[in-house]
Amino acid sequence: MLTNWAGNIAFTAQHLDRPATVEELQRLVRAGSRVRVLGSGHSFNRIADTDGTLVSVASLPSEIDVDRAASTVRVAAGVRYAELARQVHAQGLALRNMASLPHISVAGSVATGTHGSGVANGSLATAVRELDLITADGELLTLSRELDGDRFAGAVVSLGALGVVTSLTLDLVPGFELAQRAYTGLPLSVLDEHVEAVTSAAYSVSLFTDWRGPRFGQVWLKYAAGQEPDFPWAPEAAGPLHPVPGMSPVHCTQQQGVPGPWHERLPHFRAEFTPSAGEELQSEYLMDRRHTLAALHAVDAIRDAVAPVLQICEVRTVAGDDLWLSPAYGHDTVAFHFTWLKDTGAVLPVLGLLEERLAPFAARPHWGKLFTVPAGVLPGRYPKLADFRELARELDPTGKFTNAFLAPVLRGV
Repeated sequence: MLTNWAGNIAFTAQHLDRPATVEELQRLVRAGSRVRVLGSGHSFNRIADTDGTLVSVASLPSEIDVDRAASTVRVAAGVRYAELARQVHAQGLALRNMASLPHISVAGSVATGTHGSGVANGSLATAVRELDLITADGELLTLSRELDGDRFAGAVVSLGALGVVTSLTLDLVPGFELAQRAYTGLPLSVLDEHVEAVTSAAYSVSLFTDWRGPRFGQVWLKYAAGQEPDFPWAPEAAGPLHPVPGMSPVHCTQQQGVPGPWHERLPHFRAEFTPSAGEELQSEYLMDRRHTLAALHAVDAIRDAVAPVLQICEVRTVAGDDLWLSPAYGHDTVAFHFTWLKDTGAVLPVLGLLEERLAPFAARPHWGKLFTVPAGVLPGRYPKLADFRELARELDPTGKFTNAFLAPVLRGV
């Protein structure tokens, strides 16, 4: 039985095709009546499911072609960020940001709007300047930021609805070093007066709470090496920490101000650490950053319901972008990420309550995580969703890349 990483989703398809060449993948797409792509399996809903052909691009040639003169890298869709980062770093260059876990695939992360943190840092998708995808007729299509305008903006965060991405070209920046420090015991009340200062205190800021009280048990700051942060609101941790209280920090990236390369500090977890069997569920809701404080108090008001099924909640920021289905489309964003106990029956009612309390802030659910927001609500939260539907009809007129998860989104019901 095929399952996702967490094991909460059993895929309908009984077989996973692993084409070794783009030409073989084109033949599979051309012949299939329904096709979906499975990335690294770190989605927690049925976005990758299909009753047709389920394919992986992980066996395609693992191209990572760094162009130092142009400060770009062309990368195969199935490559994971850990390997990409190592090779980019070896050329003296860097990605502007990374997600907390470096084991996820590039194409899957981009397609769902996955992000790291930092008020000036866009989601991982904002680094894309060109992408190649196989459309429903099995032909290759290249779209670029420079040449394709709106079609490109609609195709980057695509949910796999437009075709099978085979490679992407990403913008790079000069290599840099970061250090990381963790602080403990930040009261929620501090944010009432200093929310902007706290969330912008470093290159990347993460606030962690178990919602068992109006406080953040941990704050992680990732900052330019040699530029110590000014963080007077909480004491520095006595030693290294894991985001989930009580868990060993042995697999976390180095803390306590020790400088290191960008790719060894931006993620929360070390690349050489193999993720566990997935004893968790995840949800995330993203809102206009102007609502940060009000949204935090809205969750605090229901913490007695949230805390019993929660492992940890992380609050991060994401710079706004113009990518149609990006959860950060149109405005600078705050993201509330929830790592739940692996108990779907207990978690789903809490999601409904949480979504009700965050509705006044037009919270956008992360496309690859658990949520219960009805498809009919989404057009009010994604202004370009109607345009995306038109683009999907153009590139996939028969709905080859649609599944039960996407059909309501594309129909608007």
